[in-house]
Amino acid sequence: MQRSVDRPFLIAILILLCVGFFIFMSASMGLYARGSYTFTSIVSKQFIIGILLGGSACFIASRIQYRFWKKHAFMLFIISLLFTISVFIPGFGIEHGGATRWVNIFGFSFQPAELLKLGFVIYLSAWLSGVQQKIHTYAYGLIPIVFLLSIVGGILALQPDLGTVLVIVSATGAIFIVAGARMKDIVILFAVGLCAGILLIAVKPYVLERVLTFINPARDSQGSSYQIQQSLIAIGSGEITGRGFGQSVQKFDFLPEPVGDSIFAVAAEEFGFIGSVGIILLFCFIALRGSIIALRAPDMFGRLLVMGIVILLVAQSFLNIGAMVGVFPLTGMPLLLVSQGGSAILFTLIGLGIVLNVSRYNKKV
Repeated sequence: MQRSVDRPFLIAILILLCVGFFIFMSASMGLYARGSYTFTSIVSKQFIIGILLGGSACFIASRIQYRFWKKHAFMLFIISLLFTISVFIPGFGIEHGGATRWVNIFGFSFQPAELLKLGFVIYLSAWLSGVQQKIHTYAYGLIPIVFLLSIVGGILALQPDLGTVLVIVSATGAIFIVAGARMKDIVILFAVGLCAGILLIAVKPYVLERVLTFINPARDSQGSSYQIQQSLIAIGSGEITGRGFGQSVQKFDFLPEPVGDSIFAVAAEEFGFIGSVGIILLFCFIALRGSIIALRAPDMFGRLLVMGIVILLVAQSFLNIGAMVGVFPLTGMPLLLVSQGGSAILFTLIGLGIVLNVSRYNKKV
């Protein structure tokens, strides 16, 4: 029976969106002061594409019966895959900071990998829920997953976008476990991922550089270690209660990408330890409430789908926060629903809309 959406989950999303937008507005002043953008252009694009369009898409997704996505899972995955490959088409793909991850659509930059993340999770959930009785066999469980990850990971590594690869692998692992995978299959999947990571470190110099910077953040203060050192300065400057809204100093001349992957450092400087913990707890609550929705889902597809989407959000957000405090290597991943990125917010909200739709059919406890 269809009921109303899960209100605690919806309220948490709305709070995070509002908090994120105010943090983004403050961080935008850093770019504005550098003279490269106008304040209006930065904020309006985030508000119109991210929040208004994303919010509308979230509402529509929350009204679409979630089993609709299972019927069209394969086609959606293929479209998202082809769209991601399109970044390599000359004149269509956009290069920024040595990476080719965006395409230009009617004057707006768009990151196809955001669609790929969602398309992959939908298809993987549909596949594993359909072969649930055979998931313990290599032919229907481990081998197809490794094959799909190899294709997706290979395309993203060429961009390069290894942060998205890590997020997709995290979601895959969670979906595989919830689907009932054997422990030895999970260990094998982890071992394959570890070997792939070691191979990337060996063949991609910038990956090795980030790992070395993670091990020793002081090794190159004006080069590879610059961002993490400036981030730690910003976070430390916030102390317990922060400098106050809009009062960040680091965002003006020191933090690279203050509206991008460094935005948590801006938030920590302005709202301090208390505000930082508040943001982390908000993500934790979304993860917890999302897990409850998954456990109460009426079928395996709904359960896997919700778990995959929630892990996409939480894994990426904690990778970003962890990188800013020196717990993880820098990945360049934005803080979802907070950092700049209309396409990231758009597809994150579509995914959360799907979760809300599943919650309409949750079993009563």
